[in-house]
Amino acid sequence: MRKSTPPDVRAPRDTASATVELEDVPFGRFHLHVAVAGSGGQFSDGYILGIIGIALTSATDDLALNAVWLGLLGAASLAGLFFGSLFSGALIDRIGRHPIFAFDMPLLAALSLAQFWTAAAWQLLLLRLLLGLVLGADYAASKTLVSELAPRKSRGRMMSVLAIAWAAGYTIAYLVGYLIAQTASGDRPWTWMLASSAVPALLVAAARLGVPESPRWLIAKGRAQEAAAMIAAKIGPHVTLPTAPAPATSSGAPAESGSLRALFAPALRSRTVIACVFYLCHIMPYFALSTFSPRILASLGVHNAYFGGAVYNLLLLVGAVVGMSVIDRLTRRRFLVGSFAVAAVLLLPLGILHDLPITLVIVLFAALAFALSAADTLAFVYPQELFPTRMRATGVGAAVAASRIGASISTFLLPVVVESFGIRTAMTGLVLVLAAGALACYRYAPETSGLKLGSQ
Repeated sequence: MRKSTPPDVRAPRDTASATVELEDVPFGRFHLHVAVAGSGGQFSDGYILGIIGIALTSATDDLALNAVWLGLLGAASLAGLFFGSLFSGALIDRIGRHPIFAFDMPLLAALSLAQFWTAAAWQLLLLRLLLGLVLGADYAASKTLVSELAPRKSRGRMMSVLAIAWAAGYTIAYLVGYLIAQTASGDRPWTWMLASSAVPALLVAAARLGVPESPRWLIAKGRAQEAAAMIAAKIGPHVTLPTAPAPATSSGAPAESGSLRALFAPALRSRTVIACVFYLCHIMPYFALSTFSPRILASLGVHNAYFGGAVYNLLLLVGAVVGMSVIDRLTRRRFLVGSFAVAAVLLLPLGILHDLPITLVIVLFAALAFALSAADTLAFVYPQELFPTRMRATGVGAAVAASRIGASISTFLLPVVVESFGIRTAMTGLVLVLAAGALACYRYAPETSGLKLGSQ
């Protein structure tokens, strides 16, 4: 009996008789490597941002932090993310996705380790700003590269893995910080918390070895032969390459690659605005509530606020997993509008009602974490689908930058507003932000479900 040869899992089963376009290649080992490398960066990003909340709680006395310093340090990396994502996006569209994707993680590791020797609040502020700059560059590079290498039918799920990894990094950072806080016997345990973020960054740097440049970017730069050779080596010779059309300016000429001004040309203006509004309105409550979850729960009357914060962060991870399972089953618009509405309804009682039972407060807060994290999968998929190849990293960078403006403002203001006006005023303000996001997406967000990345 003739023994059959098992097919290469990276290729369609009948490669001899048919070719397949890059976006229609079945998910295989190559895509798994790309997903792991990209999601590893998001894990590290989430860890670096997540560790600061619990570290600041431990560092308050050592660094003599008041409410203003807490807000500044909580928002520092987010402010750095604004500049890093805004300006790196244009650079990535000019020089490629791979250079930053391949080399930013070792720099993150070095900056993370430097936090161990922090002796003053201003030093920590500077390091957090620098970390944010590098994180912003990684956001634009990794999201763009992974989306351009992902198969169309599984793009939502593949990009959602990045969201799960980010939530996992954020959650594990909190748990590691909590463990260090409970077991550390020496002084300044918060320095160990902050320096621990070097570990995932170094592991991710190794995982990214062998991930190639985006073939879509190579084609857009007139390097189709190089793209074909790379795809033949990584996936197989049966794959045909797409030809993405250049976006037009108001004069009808192709838009300049990597131009921030081109984002607001008539062809892209509305997509740029909705990408920024969606991301901003989603991330403002997400970061403000996540960064200060123990303090918020304590203000709402929860006695074991650290336990409540741990529950909140675990539900962030669960929500991301559920978001991945539904993102390709719901239309993008339905998921966008529905997630904003559900989060607003869950947060509203915490803003307008007094003397809620402690159990109900924890349940509402945990459900809110679940809803916000499920919606966060959209932030890893939707902006990439709004922009053409020549402008994708620039557009994604602008959307991330807009979100970090909101996140910086909300993270800075939340402890100040709570101290000055009370927790319910702060919660009501975040409800209004979520309601604004729902309305904007309902009226203006285009549908992108099933879209080919070259067809915008």
